[in-house]
Amino acid sequence: MRASRRQALAGAGAMLVAGPAAADAAPRRVVSLNACLDAVLVHVADRRQIVALSHYAREPVGSTISEVAKTLPFTWETAEEVIALRPDLVLTSRHSALATRNALGRLNIQTELFSVPDSVAASLDQVREVARLVGRPARGQALIARIEAAIAAAAPPPGSARLTALIYQPNGFAAGRGTLMDEMMTRAGFENVAGRYGLGKWGNVPVERLLADPPQVLLSGVPVRGSRTWADRVMRHPALRSLSGRMVQTQLEEKLLYCGGPVLIQTAAALAQARRTALEALT
Repeated sequence: MRASRRQALAGAGAMLVAGPAAADAAPRRVVSLNACLDAVLVHVADRRQIVALSHYAREPVGSTISEVAKTLPFTWETAEEVIALRPDLVLTSRHSALATRNALGRLNIQTELFSVPDSVAASLDQVREVARLVGRPARGQALIARIEAAIAAAAPPPGSARLTALIYQPNGFAAGRGTLMDEMMTRAGFENVAGRYGLGKWGNVPVERLLADPPQVLLSGVPVRGSRTWADRVMRHPALRSLSGRMVQTQLEEKLLYCGGPVLIQTAAALAQARRTALEALT
């Protein structure tokens, strides 16, 4: 799109501060209606600028900033809530409620619409744009530098063999080619084999297909504690044990999959660790 507790808080405060002229021109009341934009916003904006995040930001399973988000106001994305906050800038995505976006437009409230980034470059562009919109471009550049450094650190040594891999989230949900996660996997030394299961950009891979043609590494999600739903159980299907020795199953939390921006710092580190774990198990 145009989403550790102390690290996030410290990072937001330690970023470079824009000059007085930029601060004077910056919006004073910013609302975000998207979880991925929430994550960027808390890293580049002043705390006093943020009048509300999305309610998704507080969900620990899906958000990397849940602890920070609990200290900030939120909305359920209704037009009434947002308008009552008197924002001078609202960050939205194509997944944000259309009725709310239309209502804000009728009232001439500045609303910026972001799409889902499908590459690292597009994600960095969004960080740069959000930072510009809130009047903190230097913080955006500092965050971009951190993201690029994390991705570079996760890269395998030159000439290293790639490990075939598949993301396998609740209900067998996987990321295919042409997605941000596909690029992140490639940069971390994996070959995303989602295409051989007939996937486009995103889709579900049946257990039967996985058993018949397993990758070397299965990047599984983390089931919700106490969950007994089939969607969660499929990631730990007993039949997968038959692939021991041929396929290594490692964990990749769901909250690291769908957002770019600062989330990529954690995603890169998690993918690098997954590759190290797999190499140890396969050698």
